[in-house]
Amino acid sequence: MRIAVIADTHNRYPPELPGLLRGADEVWHLGDVCAPDTLAEFEALGVPLRVVQGNNDDFSSGWPEMLNLTRGGVAFHLVHIPPRHAPTGVRVLLHGHTHVPADEVDVRGVRWLNPGCISYPRAGVRSFAWLEADKGRFTWKLVKL
Repeated sequence: MRIAVIADTHNRYPPELPGLLRGADEVWHLGDVCAPDTLAEFEALGVPLRVVQGNNDDFSSGWPEMLNLTRGGVAFHLVHIPPRHAPTGVRVLLHGHTHVPADEVDVRGVRWLNPGCISYPRAGVRSFAWLEADKGRFTWKLVKL
């Protein structure tokens, strides 16, 4: 399974981004979409779009604050603002909010991943990531725009 992971669009994204996500089996957005119509081009890709609510999203959007998903035999936890600790049973925690890409492992062995920011990067470059999961294994590749 090949998953495109984006975060923090804040109503805008580079025009080439939807085309770069072609070939994804799913798209995961880690919050701060802001206006739901921002997602129209991602929905038009015709693959499942999973969205978690960010602190700048309208609370009436209906998006959950967090999602627990299993893909390719790997347990993922999606959330916008990173919590103090990963929930029990999660192997990978994906978050946005900081606008800075991250790839870290905590003392319990949980991998914490952040694709960075599409709209207002604090690390100086816009980015998203590709996540591939299969047979209990996964790979993470950051893509700088």
